[in-house]
This record gives sequence, structure tokens and C-alpha cells, in this order.
Amino acid sequence: MRLNKSKVRDSRISLLRTALVAGSALALPQTGFAQETVGATDPSDAAAQEIIVTGFRQSLEAALNVKRESISAVDAVVAEDMAKFPDQNLAESLQRIPGISIQRDGGEGRAITVRGLGAQFTRVRVNGLETIATSSDGASANRDRAFDFNVFASELFSSLVVHKTAEASLDEGSLGAVVDLNTGNPLTGKAGLSAVLNVQGSYNDLSDNVGPRVAGLLSWRNDAGTFGVNLSAAYSHTDTLETGNNTVRWAQAYFNSVNGTPCFYSNVGPTGGNPVNSGGGYRPSAACDAAALSFHARIPRYGVVEHDRRRLGLTGSIQFEPTDRTKLSIDGLYSSFKEDRAEQWLEVLARSNERRFNLVNPVYDDKGTMIAGTYDNTWVRTESYLRKSETEFYQFGATWDQDVTDTFRFTALGGFSQSNADIPVETTFAYDNRNANGFNFDYSDMKSPVLGYDLDVTNPANFQLAEIRDRPSYVKNQFKTAQLRTEWDMTEGFTVKAGAVWRRYDFRTQLFQRDTAACGANGTRDLILGQVTCSANVYGLPVSSDFSRLVELGDAGQPGGTTSSWLVADIDKAADYTNLYGRTAIEDLGNNRRVREETSGGYLQFDVKGEIFGLEFAGNAGMRYAHTKQTSTGYTAGVAATVERSYDDWLPAMNIAFYPRHDVIVRGAVAKVITRPSLGNLNPGGSVDGFNYRVTFGNPFLDPYRATNFDASVEWYFAPQALLSVAGFIKKIESFPVAGTYVATLPQLGLGRDVLGQSTPAYINYDPNQEYVVSSQVNGQGATLKGVEVALQLPFTFLPGLLSHTGFQGNATFIDSSADYQITGPAVSACTRNATTNACGLTGVSAIYNNTLLGVSEKAWNATLYYDDGKFSIRGSVSYRGPFSDATSATGNIFEGYGSYTSVDAAIRYKATEWLELSIDGNNLTDEYRYRTNDIYAQRNYENNHFGRTILFGARAKY
Repeated sequence: MRLNKSKVRDSRISLLRTALVAGSALALPQTGFAQETVGATDPSDAAAQEIIVTGFRQSLEAALNVKRESISAVDAVVAEDMAKFPDQNLAESLQRIPGISIQRDGGEGRAITVRGLGAQFTRVRVNGLETIATSSDGASANRDRAFDFNVFASELFSSLVVHKTAEASLDEGSLGAVVDLNTGNPLTGKAGLSAVLNVQGSYNDLSDNVGPRVAGLLSWRNDAGTFGVNLSAAYSHTDTLETGNNTVRWAQAYFNSVNGTPCFYSNVGPTGGNPVNSGGGYRPSAACDAAALSFHARIPRYGVVEHDRRRLGLTGSIQFEPTDRTKLSIDGLYSSFKEDRAEQWLEVLARSNERRFNLVNPVYDDKGTMIAGTYDNTWVRTESYLRKSETEFYQFGATWDQDVTDTFRFTALGGFSQSNADIPVETTFAYDNRNANGFNFDYSDMKSPVLGYDLDVTNPANFQLAEIRDRPSYVKNQFKTAQLRTEWDMTEGFTVKAGAVWRRYDFRTQLFQRDTAACGANGTRDLILGQVTCSANVYGLPVSSDFSRLVELGDAGQPGGTTSSWLVADIDKAADYTNLYGRTAIEDLGNNRRVREETSGGYLQFDVKGEIFGLEFAGNAGMRYAHTKQTSTGYTAGVAATVERSYDDWLPAMNIAFYPRHDVIVRGAVAKVITRPSLGNLNPGGSVDGFNYRVTFGNPFLDPYRATNFDASVEWYFAPQALLSVAGFIKKIESFPVAGTYVATLPQLGLGRDVLGQSTPAYINYDPNQEYVVSSQVNGQGATLKGVEVALQLPFTFLPGLLSHTGFQGNATFIDSSADYQITGPAVSACTRNATTNACGLTGVSAIYNNTLLGVSEKAWNATLYYDDGKFSIRGSVSYRGPFSDATSATGNIFEGYGSYTSVDAAIRYKATEWLELSIDGNNLTDEYRYRTNDIYAQRNYENNHFGRTILFGARAKY
């Protein structure tokens, strides 16, 4: 029977769908040239060589077949059966693929890094349509091009396909990879009705909570195989904890006194005058100079973070093949992801308040870090924070595949997707004590410091309600896509592919504020309720137990001597008491922006296969053209600015695969690729940070990231279901936007006090001569990244007895990268005095620093050992990601990032009957801490926290 090529919308997706017939033999699909060259040489031997496998080994073999059949570099993760993805999270499944590492949020995988390039460099398609799904993390909402994989329940998908090399026919926009997420395909299932129900409980040992996880699928196909429908749904609710410590970076600053020696006097000059705790002139001394030039923790603190997450996902697909030449498909997907994130912190607010602190017995290390000491007259704060985030994603797409003749066919594809990431509530209540004595800190163990308070931090009488904040925000991403693909088999072994695409992407983010410090000027009434008169000792409202509660730190890895119980505001009661949500929200125009990108273009590609000097090969080469029209709108000091621009890219790509033996494939690829600039950097407006004294402006004229990628690999399929592969890659990034910084005052920038938040130190203590570090993005000179991937998949079928059902899957990636960044670093370690004030200069020095590309781990590996006999299976996995820098940092620090992270997971399955399976899964079994560092040279603690172990247990029924 003639192969119906109208069923081939994308070769990799088609191969996966062919492989995913539940319970079937997984012989190589007969749709590609590689099958003819690496399969059995004698057709009569085909039945004998067909190996029937089930369970986890089935999913590994299906993924291996996809890789083997492709001409370009492709990897895949495949569900072994309907609604049965091999991991609980899509990102955690992707980390099993060579070259992919993940970024975690609240203990879950959220974003991916491919071959060292971060999430913004990866394009994601759902059922063939490019899209973006965003949520919020521990710092802020995702307001960039990165795709958040934690938005979706993994049970909704049947496969993930990662395209590591470009083709002219593949959507542009990625320096790293294109990832395809594929939902179910009803025409690949059995005739009649099929149903799956999976019910699990999810237990976290740190929060000691159990939540439900339920997934189901219904699929129907007629006997003729011409019409099919499927529906799937998944719901989960988890309640987990995150406990640990945080510094919110380190900084240099002047203190009021050191070991009793005043650092400031009432007159300006080296001698005379009376000590003062504000204003005055600097009095030089070795003790005061050493303290000012050292780095101290800006907000040393321990805290508890609660994550309450609820996911609902729905998919639907209708497929109709009225003839062998025509296929129509309609796909829909809906996902709702809601999270309540509650944080409670006990902290010292050193940031911008050090001038009032009396420092006693400081201890310094050889890297200029103040690792221990005691603060008197310090600013103690307890902070209660609540963020309610709601992400809603939906997509609709339609595809028409048509064989016009035996040699010419086309695919018409169109669709719409939208992701709304809303944060209707982002609330903070701060209790302050601004003249506390006896706070001691010891960072000798940088990961687990001692933070002790000589103050009853559980007593409401020791605090005042000093600040209230609410910052709702809204992010919207929307895609509209229309695409036409054509294929013409001109001769045997030569196919011409051509296509056109139109895509419009709209992004918008809006932020609002209800921020109020209780007191402004002394002698005035408070700004919250107008009940108290502000003074030097009255800076907030009295705190009552009626709207407060106690927090117990629990297990945060804290050493003895650390204060582990404190008072915080009860968010709901405090909001009612202050009428916070009744206050008018003011739009934060400096952080509001819009971007519209309209892309149009097309491609021409030639696919060939044949022989050269007796060596079989297959390849493709072509050119892709992309015209980008971009419109950006932003605000500075309330004034809107809109900038339009357009640019063109010609993107050649070539892939080739040689088959020197039936079990060996040698691949090579070269391509020009682009990633469009970060959305935040395109903002023609800016914002002013009154806490860190920074001004940020965008640059709507940034060029895209442009690169030339070189790839080569060797794959040896030395046994059934087995693979040993080595791949090398080089990415020569020709255009790489980098941060540029300089120092200026607000008046020099044409800005005034009105651009500052009223609760910030810069507003309260406004000084027109205060210098700010101004940051913007400029087109840089580029960077280079190169690496090697090694992978091994090996079933131990050669072992006797039960051991023949075991196997191994593992890979390792090694990356070397280099880029130059302009950073405002620390003030020099030796004191350079101001001629007028005699103070040591603490203004940072801007310089060029060389480092790895942001987000790049030099080493990463994962390994899985499994047993699977079709009835019982068990597998254990270990994933390691090496340390990496993820930002250029601030407050004089040189880069910040994360330490190494190792995750240990396990899964057990028992097939009690043909229709019932029992399961137990364990994630993060070693309860690994996530350690974040500040300054790559000093390796100071940014944060160190853990999330507990998660155990899932349940049953799965199939009809």
C-alpha cells in the first residue's frame, strides 16, 4: 500500500506517533531513509528481528527510534502509554536528554537550558504552533521569552521532541533548541473506546501534607481508522514548604561606629566635634575604614516559604481522514496553574540603613567579607508576604494535510494561543524595631549562618507596623500563526520543500502599586490610618496580636543559637485592619511595557538521499528568510514612548547523515540562527530603584542574538535498544547584547524625586547629589560556546535470568564558554579618600569581566538504572548540574548564580492485572539544598534552602 504522506506534518512528530501505539511492537517506522539503510538486510528476517517490549523500556526504544530516523540532531522523551509520562514534570523529563539542564522553582523543574543557553534561547511549540507559557517564580513573574514548563501537567502529553540543530523548514528564533510538546493522537490508538484513569496522592515530608493528583483520558476511533477523538484531563494540588536563609546580596557601606569608635562627627574634618548618628563628617580610622570597605550581608535572614499549587489541564483532539490523501486535525489545550506563595522572614534591614548601626567585634575573611559581628541600634524587621498568581493558557490549532498527487503534498496549519500570567495579590506587611541591640551574626559556615537576636521577636510590643505594600501585576503573551508547507518529490531521493509563515506575537505587562510607609515627615499623622503622630521614635502603628501570628522556622539547616520563632502580620487580618485592598492602586508606568512582533517569511529546502562512492547518506540544505517588524512601548516618569523598527535575516542551514555501517550514523550540521532580544531590554522607558540606587533603561534598537552553529556526532546502535553516541558543538555568537553601566545623579538624567517609590530610602532621604548606577543594554561583540555530549543507552539483555531485564541510560555534557561583561564592581580594597569629607570612596568601579555565558554549567550529567520485566519495574535516576552564573549581580558584586545541584529520584511500578497498575514515585530523595551564591570570586551566600522529599503513590486503570 502506498505510504500516505499527508499524515506527515513533521517527520519527528510523525515518527513518534507511529511508535506510540500502546502495547505494539516497536519496530522502526517505515517512513524514513535511515530504516532502509540501518534495518535488516534480508526482509525475511524482519519478523525475527522485531523485538516486543513494554513499559519503561518501550518508551526508551520509541525515543531511540525517533533519534535514529532523523537526519538532523534530535532527541525525544516518549510516554510508554496513554497519559503515562515517565516523569511528574516536563522539565524533569527533559533533563534526561543530553545537553539539557533545568532551573527549579519551589522544588519543581520550571525552565530548561539547552547546551548552555538559557530558557529565552529555546523556542517551544505545542502541537506544531510556537507559543509561550509564563508563570511566577521566587523573584518575579516571567516577563520574557522563556517558557515555563511547570504550567502544564505532564500527563497531558505523549512526547517531547528536542531539535538541537536547525533546518530551513524549522521555525527560527532559537540559538539553543526547538522543543515540540505533543498531545495525544486518536488515530494511532486501537479501534473503539479506550480509557485511562490515574489517581495518586502526593506527600511532601517537609510540609507533611498530602495532595491529590488525578489524570484521565478518553479516546475513540472507528474501525476504519478514518475518524478519532480523544479528551484528556489532569488535576493536581500540592502544598509544599521551602525553608532556609537569604542575604539579598552583600554590599559595602559606612557604619556609625566600630567597637566604640565613632565613624562620624558633627563637623567635617579629621578631628573635633561630637559623634552623631546621622549626617556629619567622616572621622577616619582603621576600624571604620575596614568596616566600610568590607562586604556585609544586606538583609541577613531566615524564613519559611509556603507553596500552594493547583493545576488543571484539558486537551482535546479530533482527526478525520476521509480519504488516503486527506487528513484534517483540530487540537485544543487549556491549562490553569494557580499558586499561593506565602513568605515569612525574620531579618535585619541593613540595606541603606548601616549609617545608624554600631558595629561590635567584626570578623573579616581574606576575601573582604565581614563574616561575623554584632549590631547595636539596628533595624530589625519581620516580613509577611503573600503572592497569589494565576496562569491561564489556552491554544487552538487546525491542520490540513493533503496529497495533491503521488509526488506533491502540502500542509496548512493555523492557530491561536494566549498565556495570561496574573498576580492580583502581591502583598507585604513589615513590622519594625529600629533601635534593637545585640543582633549577632556568624557566616563562618557560609551556607548555614548563626543569626541571633537579643530581642523578644515574638512580643507585639517590640514592633511597629511600619510599611504596607501591594503590587498586582499582569502579563499577557499572545500568538497568532498561519503557515503553509509544501513537499515535491522531484525524483527518487530528491525532495523540494517550500513554505511560508506569518506570525504575530503580542506581549504586555502592567504593574500597579499600593505601597505606603506608615510615616513620612515627623510631626505628621501616619499615612495608613492617620491615628498616630510620627516622630523619631514613632515610625509606625502599634502592633496587635489581633492581626498577627507566630512563625516557627522548623528545619532550615540552622545551627544552634539561631532565633527560630518570630511574630509576623496575618495577611488577611492585617489587610482588613489597614484597608490595604481598598486603597487606590497606582500604575507603575516605569515597569509597564508592550512589544508587538510581526514575523513573515518563508523557506526553501532540498532533501536528498543516495550514495557517494558506495557510502549511503541523507541530508537537507536550504535557506530561511525572516522579516521582523517590531513595535515597543514603554514609560519613564509617566511619559510614554513608542519605537518602531524592522530587520531581516537570511538563515541558511544544512544537515547531513552518513551511514558507513548498518548500525553507525555520522551526522554533521551548520546553520545561521537567531534569537530575538529579551523583551525587558526592548523597553524604550525605564525604572528607578530607590533601594539599590540604580536606574535601568531599555534599548528598543537592540539587534537579535545572531550565531553560527556547528554540530557533529557519531551514533553507534550496537545492539537492539542500545546506543553509544558522542556529539560536539560550537556556537559562535556574533551579536550578544551586554549591559553597559555608568554613574549619574537623577537631575543629570532629567529625573526628579517623583520617580522614586515613597517607601524607598532614596525618597525618604532624598539627595539630588546622590549618584545612581545607570544600566542599559548595548550590542556587544559576541561570545563563543563549545561543548561535548556523551550518551549511553544499554539494556542488559546479555545478562542471565532476572538481570536480563535491567538496563542503563545516561549522558554527560561538558561545555566551555566565554563572554565579556561590563559590571560595576566593588570599591577598591584600599581606601581612597574624598578630599572634602575624608570618607573612603565606596562608588563601584566599572570594568570588563570575563566569565562563562550566563546560565552555563560547565558540567552536567544524569544516569538511570532500571529493571523492567513487563509486570514489575523499578528505576532510579540521578541528575547533576554543575555551578553556574545566572546574572551580572549588583551592589558591587561580580556575578551571582547557583552552586551544584544533585537530584535523586526513583519510581516503582507493579502491573497487578492487564488493566491495573500500582505505582510509587520518589522525587528529591536526598532532600538536596539549593545554594545560590553572590560574587564568583568571594562565593558569598545569596540563599540556601531546601524543599523536602516528595512521594507519590497511586493506581492506574486502563480500558
